[in-house]
Amino acid sequence: MPEIFQLSFMRNAFLVSAMISVLCPLIGIFLVLRRYSLMGDTLAHASLAGVAAGLLFGANPIFAAFAATAVAGVVIELLRNFYKKYAELILAVVLSLSVGLAITLISSGKVAGDVNSYLFGSVLLVTKYDLYAVAALTAVSLFVVGLLYNQLVFISFDEEGARAARVKIRLINLVFALLVAATVSVCIQIVGVLVLSSLIALPVATALQFRRGFRATLALSVLFSFVDIMLGIVVSYYIGAATGGVIALLSATTLILVIAVRQAASKIGKWVR
Repeated sequence: MPEIFQLSFMRNAFLVSAMISVLCPLIGIFLVLRRYSLMGDTLAHASLAGVAAGLLFGANPIFAAFAATAVAGVVIELLRNFYKKYAELILAVVLSLSVGLAITLISSGKVAGDVNSYLFGSVLLVTKYDLYAVAALTAVSLFVVGLLYNQLVFISFDEEGARAARVKIRLINLVFALLVAATVSVCIQIVGVLVLSSLIALPVATALQFRRGFRATLALSVLFSFVDIMLGIVVSYYIGAATGGVIALLSATTLILVIAVRQAASKIGKWVR
């Protein structure tokens, strides 16, 4: 057995990463289809403000992060009523507020704790508690998405049609926003605030290049996510770099390669004809 698999913390890292590789694309595909791909980044920065507040007031940083992301998610849904045609503007507003609050708290010098560990994350420092938390969240996410699958797909492709069909859009959006908030708050300590959005968006972006149906795209997203994350752990272990950064680079590289190969195949196909 290779040395990397003999270390208990590496086994924990691989287990939690396998679950994250399912969790992030599962959430990400609905965000991308609704043109909310940056919502993960927005909530990640909101979670940083929550972490800073938690460290400042002596609360559990992860619980504080979930509270902050949950509030941010609800605010995003409320602002949708005022900016229905400008989804990206809503995210910019919440992102600005979150970053401003985080910087103010951190720069005050009163935050007792290492905030940088949440910025960059470290999947190699996964504890049993992190493993159980991600496992529980993955199970809940699979259950909720399975329960609301048809409504979520309907809303993602045709929100006006779903409203006409009397789908409870606001309730479902709020439940989904809380699900995204929980995902972000659990994952930031593992992969970091700065690269979390890449785990949510890039595997989905890569899968969309194959122009398949929804289920096939979701399956491909999970596959790309799994490969990128697992390879990222191995590479980061041997080169001594931050795991989140390596995973983000690999995810972006995979997307570029898929686009290049598909473009080349398309041109070759035209020449053959």
